[in-house]
Amino acid sequence: MAAPPLVGLRVLEMGSRVMAPYVGKLFADAGADVCKLESPAGDPFRRWSASGAVIPEGPAGAASPWFSYLNGGKRSEVVDLASPAGRDRLLDLMADVDLVLDDHDPADAVALGVDAVALRAAHPSVVVATLTRFGATGPWADRPANDFTLQALLGSTELRGVPGEEPVSVGGDLGDFVGAAMAAPAVLAVTLAARASGQGAHVDASQYEAMAHCFQIHRQMFEVFDPGNRATRSIMIPSIEPAADGMVGLCCVTGQQWQDFCAMIGAPDLGEDDQLGDFIGRMGRRHEMWERIHAYTRTQTVDDLVELASAFRIPVGPVGTADALVAYDHLVEREVFRTQPGGHLAPRPAYRFSESVLEPPRPAPALGAGGSAPAAAPSEQVEVPCLGDDPKRPLAGIRILDLSTFWAGPVATNLLRVLGADLVKVESHVRLDGMRWASGLRRPLLWEWSPGYHGANVGKTVATVDLTTEQGMEVLARLVDEADVVFENFSPRVTENWGVTWDWIHQRNPRAVFLRAPAYGLDGPWRDRGGFAMTMEQVGGLANRTGHPDGPRLVPMGPVDYLAAMHSAFAVQLALLDRERTGLGQLVEMPLLEAALQASAEQVVEWSAHGNLLGPMGNRSPSASPQGLYPTAVADQWLAVSVETDAQWQALSAVVGGALSGLDRHGDVDALDGVIGGWSARLDGPEAADLLWRAGVPAAFCQHPGDVLHSPQLEARGFHHWKDHPATGRTPYPAFPFHVDGTHLPLGDPAPTLGQHTEEVLASVGFTGAEVAAMVEAGVSGDWPVGIPRD
Repeated sequence: MAAPPLVGLRVLEMGSRVMAPYVGKLFADAGADVCKLESPAGDPFRRWSASGAVIPEGPAGAASPWFSYLNGGKRSEVVDLASPAGRDRLLDLMADVDLVLDDHDPADAVALGVDAVALRAAHPSVVVATLTRFGATGPWADRPANDFTLQALLGSTELRGVPGEEPVSVGGDLGDFVGAAMAAPAVLAVTLAARASGQGAHVDASQYEAMAHCFQIHRQMFEVFDPGNRATRSIMIPSIEPAADGMVGLCCVTGQQWQDFCAMIGAPDLGEDDQLGDFIGRMGRRHEMWERIHAYTRTQTVDDLVELASAFRIPVGPVGTADALVAYDHLVEREVFRTQPGGHLAPRPAYRFSESVLEPPRPAPALGAGGSAPAAAPSEQVEVPCLGDDPKRPLAGIRILDLSTFWAGPVATNLLRVLGADLVKVESHVRLDGMRWASGLRRPLLWEWSPGYHGANVGKTVATVDLTTEQGMEVLARLVDEADVVFENFSPRVTENWGVTWDWIHQRNPRAVFLRAPAYGLDGPWRDRGGFAMTMEQVGGLANRTGHPDGPRLVPMGPVDYLAAMHSAFAVQLALLDRERTGLGQLVEMPLLEAALQASAEQVVEWSAHGNLLGPMGNRSPSASPQGLYPTAVADQWLAVSVETDAQWQALSAVVGGALSGLDRHGDVDALDGVIGGWSARLDGPEAADLLWRAGVPAAFCQHPGDVLHSPQLEARGFHHWKDHPATGRTPYPAFPFHVDGTHLPLGDPAPTLGQHTEEVLASVGFTGAEVAAMVEAGVSGDWPVGIPRD
């Protein structure tokens, strides 16, 4: 391809920090002309350094390395939105754009006259995408919040750590990246449809809803499936463990992995103990577990442990820090980190294409300057291909063949389906999608009770076919012939052993896009290693920001799957756009690890630019002070408070009282914690949180994730779609975290039962009823897991 896929698309960005700028970065990297609107003082993030490095004022103004990573390749225009002339200038600029990205709080947007209603009234053909903490509607739309307090509201913080001790939030603004990533594919699809139809739309993205998907793993569904059995605070065992020369990351999700791990460390008796078969049992005997595990791991080097655990097919890897990440042989060989115009390092975009090209690293614009020109200027009126023309079903007519398993792949394909694509999921009744077993429940038809499977596969059409058989591959071949996109996320050797390769797919269907999403990529020394999201959080640096400074590093437990899913859904659309230009499909590679590296990029940027290594800060933050978890009147219940601005500090002082007067909010952090903790300890957590946030202070009670089902904000926005499932009954399914013109997009039917649509799918590609019955008789297809007796 001569030019990136989004050349000709025009974007205005009104945003700071991470969320809107990262969405703008995805568009800019793909060739869109992104113009960043800044106040006369400039985006305050221009001077941001998480390590406290001083950012000099250069000839072109300040532009910190982290700001440059998020804003490279964009243009900048100064617009004072507080003045009538500034608002008029914004409306003038909108006449020539396709998309506006805006992260103003809803009340501030209305006060400035730049809310979605006002902007769309002036320019009905433009898409306005608002990226806010709670969404533009609902009782909490204007509630002050940030990544830290959202984690508390969602129950993520409450479950991370040891019962009776202060829990731990995830560090590094991971929720901001999740919010951006889960908005970007929908924003792109709706914008392309609006450009084709001339009918604009409002995409109202909610970070709270985005984090509700992946910061607590469908605990609302667990609450319905097994009421009263509430998860408790815990640490995954094994996870990040000491080795002779550092730390190693391990992950035993399945029973087989735990038994193999016990054999590996010379403790087969632990693997035979039924009480230790899951995380809860191991957490209950954590001191015994750690003693036995560390007795072995401390005698081995990290490299030896990685090699041995890999031989057992246990997900494993070194624990990533910035200096280690840039030296990993796998990432070096794959040239993942690139030198930026400022001389520091940063990861390349998460996806790679066999044909499409992306923009190279470019500098951030000086304040008010044009910045780097896109590959084609807007004045050239480059034609942007059309994938669909209905903003509420922008991918209608696209056909997805979903071979994916567990979480990242199924979520990606399901978003494409919810955006209008037709989808068929092929699953094996011999070796089920592993997420079907991931519930921890004890029920008949257990494979129909996994909240993770339900959440990732709601609405899908599913056929069961054993792809290790000749007849199974014939079914797959016919489905490939009709697909626009084929999607898989196994270890490379798995699909290649089936014979499902890029060459095979391209020969059968030259127009098909084949997206592969293995853990580590399709080449490099780690190519054949497996790994879950927690493995990527360990290896990719995210765990390095999570934990108390003097305690173990902890894993976020799942958000990386959603990061990979959303980058995959974005990349698929880029490949489809280029197919409209060339007539040919292509291979797209989206490694799970490289999605994690986008969210941990700040660590590499700070280290390579300033020589500073970022690490865990417990519940404190470089961007807020005071920030922490504070005791309440109920033992082991906690209040999250985070003060980012002087106005919030004044509001906190007014509520807490005079004991804060005379203290410096940045310098006297220990004293501040004592005063705030003394105040909060006299109150119930919900009461204290309510007093603070209504006064303008970001605050939240650290509630249990099961209680999120009853969130007034989620109820007001219709987030949970209740459906009747044949096995689980009335089940709440979370919508994707955005409204299009006032409502969530429909999810369709409840999650499919095993093999529910096999006959329908096989008939659609020419198999007769007799042929399907013969396949069932031969064991090629079925609606019951092989090896489990029918009642």
